[in-house]
Amino acid sequence: MSAQAADAPLRTPRPTGPLVQIARFGRQSKVGLIAAVVLLVFVVAAIAAPLIAPADPIAMVPLDRLLPPGDGGPLGTDIFGRDLLSRILYGARISLLVGVSSVLASALAGTLLGLVAGYVGRWPEYVITRVMDVIFAFPGVLLAILVISVVGAGFASIVIAIATVYTPIFARVTRGSTLPLKRVEFVQAAVASGATTGRVLWRHILPNVAAPILVQLALSLSGAVVLEAALSYLGLGAVPPTPSLGSMLSEARAYMELAPWSVLYPGLALGLLVLAINIFGDAVRDLLDPRFRGAT
Repeated sequence: MSAQAADAPLRTPRPTGPLVQIARFGRQSKVGLIAAVVLLVFVVAAIAAPLIAPADPIAMVPLDRLLPPGDGGPLGTDIFGRDLLSRILYGARISLLVGVSSVLASALAGTLLGLVAGYVGRWPEYVITRVMDVIFAFPGVLLAILVISVVGAGFASIVIAIATVYTPIFARVTRGSTLPLKRVEFVQAAVASGATTGRVLWRHILPNVAAPILVQLALSLSGAVVLEAALSYLGLGAVPPTPSLGSMLSEARAYMELAPWSVLYPGLALGLLVLAINIFGDAVRDLLDPRFRGAT
């Protein structure tokens, strides 16, 4: 060992703790960090809704119907005298719960189908891709309505309907990422050593396709929230009197001129939630996918 090498200072490994990762994320995307904070506020408010809601979201007070903000609480009341702020908090809770549940379900199903189609190939790939193409050909709202008409109304039905809409997207993303991986050396070496198909998929393929799946998760969440609101607006979402942002907009559209706040505040809450999810999803995509770094 030379004297210069001996005198060279030792390089300490870069810290990789959660706070460091958050700071790095904030430096790379300040807008994404702001969106993450807004999204976190929505999540905390939705979880703590029973504690912070000023009134019962389904309690009707006919004497307080259509009171403006201030007289009828922070955001006023609706046509049935229900507190708007409380209903928005609980409505955001439903939107996030349905959105996260449906996207996770579609990611699980789509990833499994995409792994099988991309790695196994042959007739399983043909059957899976054709079925996914047929499902993908339907408009999202129409497909969700068809699923709900078959399985019925309710929370589980909404989750199944939205998951059905997004499963083909995850299947395509996973299959496209799996196809080149099955030819790389470490996968071929695992197969040659006698590893089973399940072990190869779990240990070698899945970790290497996780990044695009996570990106698609973040990007699909906003669409799932919008789709839940659309279904609730059409009367196919949360069963009344359960509050939902979409059903609140549907109920208030008839008296929008008389009580504009009954449409304004639920619409703002839904728009802000979707915008925060979209911006955060774009920031996650830029962070995990090198092709998009610096593009936004």
